[in-house]
Amino acid sequence: MITEPVWIFDLDNTLHDATPHIFPHINRSMTAYLQEHLNLGEDAANALRMDYWQRYGATLSGLMKHHGTDPDHFLRNTHRFPELSKMVLREPRLRSVLKQLPGKKLVFSNAPLQYAQAVLKLLLVDDLFDDIFAIEHSHYRPKPQSAGFRGLLRKHRVHAAQCVMVEDSAENLLTAKRLGMRTVWVSDALRAPSYVDVKIRNVLELPRAVGKL
Repeated sequence: MITEPVWIFDLDNTLHDATPHIFPHINRSMTAYLQEHLNLGEDAANALRMDYWQRYGATLSGLMKHHGTDPDHFLRNTHRFPELSKMVLREPRLRSVLKQLPGKKLVFSNAPLQYAQAVLKLLLVDDLFDDIFAIEHSHYRPKPQSAGFRGLLRKHRVHAAQCVMVEDSAENLLTAKRLGMRTVWVSDALRAPSYVDVKIRNVLELPRAVGKL
């Protein structure tokens, strides 16, 4: 393994469990946004939200493409968390795990910057990351599109071969692998696709998996 790798971490469902509280809140907020701004009923808005997410990797991409939605307005209105501190599930061992990993650490998320910063702070690991590359920095072209990956590499002047992508989405890891990154899939699936170098059930297992990279 390269002496000083660049670790690229997804945020939601990789560094913390967003499934119980965060994702349901965002989904409800996005559905409500579609209801209000596209004049849709709840069921139609929810179906369209899911359709765009499945087709484009993010609901926002479909809204921009088909409706000319302003991305900043959308993100401001769908990522409001009055009680975020009660919704983020912090794993106390996360900080120790991250400190064991040699090299630069980055967060690469399809979420907006302000949200990512707030979550990392609540996880008590914000000071361990050199940068957050959020959806704004990819010019609203979310993973798994390659544009954001290439933008991150350019910004930090690193080659893909130096990087290890840690991510819960196999589709996003496929893009990372095609660019030349090593890949770690955070998943409880029984089998991993061929483009996954290492599969772990939880990010806390990462230090033990370093040798396999």
